[in-house]
Order: sequence, then structure tokens, then C-alpha cells
Amino acid sequence: MRLYSNKISLVENERGIFSIDPVMGCASGLKLNKAGCYSDCYSAKSAKLYGYDFSTNVKRYFKSLQHFYEVINEIKRIDLPFIRMGSSGDPSEDWEHTIQICEQISKGLTTNQIDITGNLVKPIEIVIITKHWHNLTDNQLERISKMNICINTSVSAIDDLDLLNNRLTQYNRLKQYCKSILRIVSFDFNKNNQQGLEYSIIQELLFKNDKIIDTVFRSSKNNPLVKQGIINVHKTKFLGKNALISKYNKKTYFGNCKNCLEMCGAKM
Repeated sequence: MRLYSNKISLVENERGIFSIDPVMGCASGLKLNKAGCYSDCYSAKSAKLYGYDFSTNVKRYFKSLQHFYEVINEIKRIDLPFIRMGSSGDPSEDWEHTIQICEQISKGLTTNQIDITGNLVKPIEIVIITKHWHNLTDNQLERISKMNICINTSVSAIDDLDLLNNRLTQYNRLKQYCKSILRIVSFDFNKNNQQGLEYSIIQELLFKNDKIIDTVFRSSKNNPLVKQGIINVHKTKFLGKNALISKYNKKTYFGNCKNCLEMCGAKM
């Protein structure tokens, strides 16, 4: 298995989301489960497919001033109000490095941009998706508060309770410093299954929080949750491909980013 490159880049995925990951890989997640979170981590599967070691964290950098401005100009050209961090690795694996990259990007984007009507263009928001494997320090939170940052705290009802409680604590702690969103990976739990019933109760409590995003779970047919009858799944089309999903709310959006009302919290 090969390691990721340490050269930072802006990447557009199949959903039209632009990501710039300061950390590639998720050592903490794979330490708990070799298949990644919920035994079906899409990023871990993609890494394995292309021969990358997802269990080793690799910090990414701007290699030169020219490289920095090339990326900044790419960001300025995208037709979305945000860029995302945390697509192919968890930024919390190295918060200090993540914040340093955010500070560099924020500084590069603060040059006054005027649209054709003469109005000042609002800086692009940096959306960070994390499971808080490591917690932010007070000093790091103060630095985050000075930037246009939205943090999505990723949780689910099947998280280890200690990890879940810490994530909820961090989600509430962040509210004083930046836009804080609770990103719930939800499931259609089988309430005729005892474990499914217990998880469904926890899930209902999670949805009572404010500023939440409901994230549809994409599953494989061999996922333990499916094989044990804990969740219900159904086949559907996702971006023109067959997908097996578990969906808490039938109305939850599941498609291209440009048509999403929430945009990872950037529009909330």
C-alpha cells in the first residue's frame, strides 16, 4: 500500500463538492474498525481500491507560493459558497495543522472581491467535517472564531457512547466560536430487532438538537448491520448508479451538491 501525496489539492467529487483535505487518511477510525466507521467507510473503500494506506495519516502542504496561489485561484472560481475539509481524512487527526491551512486559505481569500453590481463578495466558507478523534484547545477555538468556518460534527446512534457524548460536547462547545452543525449519519432502524429499537431511541434524541443535517447511509449488502437485521435497506439510484441505502427520513435529499438546500451547513 502506498501513502498519499503530501501536496495539498482542491478536488471535485462525483457530487460536485469541492474538497481540500489538510489531512489524508484516518488512523483513529481504522484503529477501531478495519473497514472504517459503520463497517462501510466510503473513503476507506476508495483508498483500498486505488492502493492507498488509509490507516496512516498524511499531512498536506502548499509546496510553494506559486502552488498556494494556484489553489487559491481555483477556489475563487468554484460556483459554490463553500469548500469542504474532511472528505478523505479527518481534520481532527491534526487540528494544529488543519487550522494553519485554514488560516493560509482564509488570508488568500480575504482580498476584496467586488461583483458586477459593485457589492463586496462574501468570502467562501470553509466547512470542516470531523468526528473529533482529538479535541480542539481553547486557543485553537479562538483562532477558528476569526475565520469564516462551519464545523460539521459527525455522529450516529450506533457510535460508542463515550465517543458520542464527547462529540455532542464538542458540537455544543463550538457554538460560541463558529457555526456548529450536527451531521447525523442516520439509519432506518428495524424496531422489531432489539438492538435496532435501542438505536432508534438514541437517534430520535439526536434529531432533537438544533442545526442538524441528515446524512443518508450507503451500505454494502455484507454490512453487519444489514446481516444482523438491525437496519432496513433498499436499492435506489444514486448519480446514475445502483446503491443500497438506509434512510431515516424519506424526504432527505440524496443527490448532487448544487441542488442541496443545506450545502453542508453553508446555507444554514
